[in-house]
Amino acid sequence: MIPQSFIQDLLARTDVVEVVGRHVTLKKAGINFKGLCPFHGEKSPSFIVSPSRQTYHCFGCGVHGNALGFLMENGGLGFVEAVKELAQMQGMPVPDDNSSPQDRERAKAQKEKQATLTDVMAQAMKHWKQQLKITPRAVKYLKGRGLTGEIAARFALGYAPENWRGLASAFPKYDDPILVEAGLVITQDPQPGENEGKRYDRFRDRIMFPIRNPQGEVIGFGGRVLDKGEPKYLNSPETPVFTKGRELYGLYEGRAALRNKGYAIVTEGYMDVVALAQWGFGNAVATLGTACTAEHVQKLFRFTEHVVFSFDGDAAGRRAAGRALEAALPFATDTRRIGFLFLPAEHDPDSYIREFGAEAFEACVKKAVPLSRQIIEHASADCDLDTAEGRARLLAQAIPLIRQLPDGALKGQIADDLATQARTQPEEVRKRLHEGHNQGPRSGSGHGARQTTRGDGPDEIPVFEPDDFGAGDHWQPPDFDDGSYSGHQGGGPDGGYGDTSGGYPNRSRSSKWSGEGRQGKRWRDGTRWQKHGSPVAARPLPQAATPLDRIAWLLVNHSDFWEQLPESVHDLLCEQDPPYGEFFRWLDKTIVDQGVLPADDLMRQMRDNDDDFGQKPENGGRFTQLADRISRFLDLSEAKETVTSLLYMIKPLELELIREKLELLNQSGELSEAAESQKLELIRQSLALKLEISQKRPISG
Repeated sequence: MIPQSFIQDLLARTDVVEVVGRHVTLKKAGINFKGLCPFHGEKSPSFIVSPSRQTYHCFGCGVHGNALGFLMENGGLGFVEAVKELAQMQGMPVPDDNSSPQDRERAKAQKEKQATLTDVMAQAMKHWKQQLKITPRAVKYLKGRGLTGEIAARFALGYAPENWRGLASAFPKYDDPILVEAGLVITQDPQPGENEGKRYDRFRDRIMFPIRNPQGEVIGFGGRVLDKGEPKYLNSPETPVFTKGRELYGLYEGRAALRNKGYAIVTEGYMDVVALAQWGFGNAVATLGTACTAEHVQKLFRFTEHVVFSFDGDAAGRRAAGRALEAALPFATDTRRIGFLFLPAEHDPDSYIREFGAEAFEACVKKAVPLSRQIIEHASADCDLDTAEGRARLLAQAIPLIRQLPDGALKGQIADDLATQARTQPEEVRKRLHEGHNQGPRSGSGHGARQTTRGDGPDEIPVFEPDDFGAGDHWQPPDFDDGSYSGHQGGGPDGGYGDTSGGYPNRSRSSKWSGEGRQGKRWRDGTRWQKHGSPVAARPLPQAATPLDRIAWLLVNHSDFWEQLPESVHDLLCEQDPPYGEFFRWLDKTIVDQGVLPADDLMRQMRDNDDDFGQKPENGGRFTQLADRISRFLDLSEAKETVTSLLYMIKPLELELIREKLELLNQSGELSEAAESQKLELIRQSLALKLEISQKRPISG
């Protein structure tokens, strides 16, 4: 596990301006820096990086976080991956009690090998781009496919000449073994009487499609023949940096479009991705000649909450859709959307959009079959539903699929739909789902589940284990086991700014800006709190009752109020400093799992489910201390307030966040029209809130 003290020290030594500046051109703006947001298209800057707060915030799309959050958001990294990358930038070894010096040395050597391989492939990409410029036949082919020079440059397309040793002019040592390991050169066993075997380029007379990871490093290539020939597409072999079942073509190029469009289109070919980007669908990605895997789906959900799989309408397309369906099931939470787009059998996305245009393709996307219907259609493909045998077969084939879904409303709704199709009672379907639960694949529900991983790579299939911590229903990264951590999901960069102070000396209290997420995701989805990468440090609690004490006290007495609060208020409360933010997240989980509870039961569970993960100090952990404060300062039998009065208790917190936003805007000079417009709106909100608060205060004298 990575100690929180290390995370805090790492962030204290990191300059967020330097980290963000590696990917965004920043200019000084007062005491801050500004630039064009990398997460949405804009022509004037609304993206601000604050050295004093050590945070970034975009007033155009709402994304925000600290240095770790930026690495996760920009590169699609998991929390532990981002920590390791940031630690490498700072030259700090990441503590890992479970690894030996030999393991760490091997990991270091592997990292160096990976860097060498990506450097070699970047050089090959540069060489092939130059070859494309001087090869009219290759340029003519791309123009014939409707591609412009701009889109070819965006995807770094190239051309591998019809030359057995074309790369000899790109590398000083053509016999370097690293070229073979990178999959660029093939070597044969030596023939009798020869000292060494023949060496030749793997890719010849092909349009070259560089495959880049989310960080922009070249990790492999796909090559397409210009004329007739076999194979039509040739991919790099798997290497230490390239695994076909994990990588997606176009993901690096499409990161901004994924966020702007709000969804991803998964296709089956390189040319589909490039052609769709040419027509305004830069949110397309492609699998690399393999079926869609769980790793592919998991990676996509780091960038968006809506995925549309696009397949041909023929039998092969239906089979591919079935494999994609099964890969996606464990990740289909209630807040995510998964659709299946079936084009006419004679078309793929490339040919369809060129023949019918962008509007027609957009209309097809909107008509994509939702996951709920696709499960039933997939399971009933060979079932005669007019017979009892066919309906029984449908149940037998559909229930194992539904069982893989995370627990939640979607799972229950699909089970009810299945009951209707099979002409049986919903209770019977739910009973059969429950009976096989222990034998079925394990999946995370997002409630009371903690995610770990199995495997050696960064994108392993997640395995969910029971949450024995009790505090908060968001999963903890596998190597970070501290309840005081809160951050973003996910997938979507909405919600709170998080507390990035982390106990740093002489650093102001950070903002926790909530309720402005671009995709409106709830924090319960188990991902958002990791994305901003913001560890928070416990602070000494005041000796007198605070407004947050009173809010917690009222919600303990009236837990039914929680579900009556707006989602933005949930976000605001859940993003408060420890122990309050942790308490409100725990309260949300408890109400979801157990429903409304009496105050005494909640107080008992607060003490039983303390947040110190088994390390109980003499005076109890933070939850126990909070329960004691509530009991000491306030009378549990006197909670007479209503939801309306609770909302008025929360309004000063909202006003504080608005003031922090205005302060950052005022510090940053001239910004985009969107940011300036938001400044006026914030001023209006501030005045309205001040008036509301003053009207509820008694006038002295």
